[in-house]
Amino acid sequence: MQKDKTQLPLDSETFLSIRKWYLWALAGIAVTIIVSQILIQLHLSSQLSDSRVINVAGFQRAYSQKLTKELLLIKSDFSKGEIDPKIKELSKTIAIWKHSHIALQNGDIDKGLPNEDDTEILGLFNKLEPHHSAMVQAAETIITSYHNNSLSEASLEQNVTIVLQNEDRFLQLMDDIVNQYDERSKAKLKNLKQKEYLLLCISLLILILEIVFIFKPLSLQIRKTIGDLMQNQVNSDARAKEVQQLYSEKEKSLQELQELNFVIDNASLFASARKDGSIVFISKKFQGLLGITENQLNKPLAEILTTDSGQQEYLREVLKSNRKNVIRTEEIKITTLEGKDFWLDMSIVPMHQSSRQQSILILCSDITERKENSIKVEQLTKQNFEERMLQKKVQASQIVEGQEEERKRIAKDIHDGIGQMLTALKFNIESIDPENKDKTIEKIAYLKTLASDLIKGVRTATFNLTPPELSDHGIFPALQKMTVELSKLTGKTILFDNKTDEHIRFDSLAETNVYRVVQEAVNNAIKYAEASYILVTINFKDDILSVVIDDDGKGFDDSILGQVPKNNSEGGMGLFFMKERIDYINGRLFINSIPGEGTRITINYKTEKEEEHGAE
Repeated sequence: MQKDKTQLPLDSETFLSIRKWYLWALAGIAVTIIVSQILIQLHLSSQLSDSRVINVAGFQRAYSQKLTKELLLIKSDFSKGEIDPKIKELSKTIAIWKHSHIALQNGDIDKGLPNEDDTEILGLFNKLEPHHSAMVQAAETIITSYHNNSLSEASLEQNVTIVLQNEDRFLQLMDDIVNQYDERSKAKLKNLKQKEYLLLCISLLILILEIVFIFKPLSLQIRKTIGDLMQNQVNSDARAKEVQQLYSEKEKSLQELQELNFVIDNASLFASARKDGSIVFISKKFQGLLGITENQLNKPLAEILTTDSGQQEYLREVLKSNRKNVIRTEEIKITTLEGKDFWLDMSIVPMHQSSRQQSILILCSDITERKENSIKVEQLTKQNFEERMLQKKVQASQIVEGQEEERKRIAKDIHDGIGQMLTALKFNIESIDPENKDKTIEKIAYLKTLASDLIKGVRTATFNLTPPELSDHGIFPALQKMTVELSKLTGKTILFDNKTDEHIRFDSLAETNVYRVVQEAVNNAIKYAEASYILVTINFKDDILSVVIDDDGKGFDDSILGQVPKNNSEGGMGLFFMKERIDYINGRLFINSIPGEGTRITINYKTEKEEEHGAE
């Protein structure tokens, strides 16, 4: 009777059934995980867009206040005739303000802003539009009149009044818009949470069904299988003892075969001697290497192998020592009768081990070439070590030179900035005449301004030293603190964009050097590039820490980067030591600059990260 091929054994049928349900359960869990990940990724993309929208909307309020402040400064300095820089700054503020206002409504790909389609927010923008247009028109009227040399104090007063009348309402409506953005973001998050809870319940239900219908029956089957295995283990241990006895006997035979094989494989240079050192037999190849004849074999083996008395005495001691059941290996230098030096790898094998007067088998290999090569390798190693030490000395001197340059820079900042302001402060105080009240009031006002600049200079100089945030919390908080403080001290727009959600710590040497390079880049943008807008962006991805510093300064010809500068004019030495610092930690520095269009500096550092989750 032919067996039905479609009929399976019971265990195979059970296994296939369990596997089918198990795959369905895993597929269900996988689907819920994929759906939840899709929802999360969509929400994260939307959240990133919302955060940028809220950020830009918040800056609109700041720019409106900045616009008002600049107009008031122009109004106060109009009679002095020193408003050209303020007019230029006002033009930049108007351009950014108008562009961001349009981008919030119509979207901007470069800024990552989507096209706004919320009718309620667009309605608020429609209410905001008259006030925004009035403020923009008033400011542009002042700028146009100034460029046409037709700006009068009355016209300036009228347009400043228009801006002041519309500013409060503009700020109120922008607050409403920012709040509406925030409410919309919260609603999206709440909706995502509800979907996540639903997917979690489905996943838990699938797990419960797996436990009841799959894992519980499977565990019973496994328990039975383990019981059978344990019984088989007992039987196997009994058989293993028998096998072990056979294996021990096999090992003894194998050891004897290995000794015999060792003798055969190394028989090119060999000799046999008694315990007292007299020769029993020596191979012809060994005789040729030593340069001796059959008539010279009546001497002890130690005297035949070498003519050096010290080497002979050492060989006698080696050959006489009792090494029962022990094979001894020596690397010995010999000197032949012809005065040639050889290195031999000598293996001394005791024979006839049951006898106290056992003979000795000596197996040798000529290792002279290997020894000579070893000496050459040691010489090359020493040479490489000296070169590395010289390289480290050069690096150390460069570090010292960089430190000295940093000290000179700090001293120059104190001398040129703080020192000159203190001198001016002293001369102005000495020149005060109490009897001339008008001049005295004017000089006191000037002294207040000078003292404020002096305080700002001292804060700038001290802040350039190592901040505590760098050692306590790491590179991320330190760079954020630096940008905030420098923005306050200089009045420049210096922003920090952290694109990494985790709190990550790196090697302290790497963090210090990266911080110093970023600090030098920002200081160069402020001092030499005359930038008004600086953006520091930091990211960590695929074990690479990347920091990008962008500025809108006057830029420079980056073809000079391959030259070593003689001084720090235009930040030349600063750029040189920036590259030295990054090279010191095996990082990479890229500098791209176009005259009149700004500069971008990129720092890349690859390392193993040390994460500190939840640390501040």
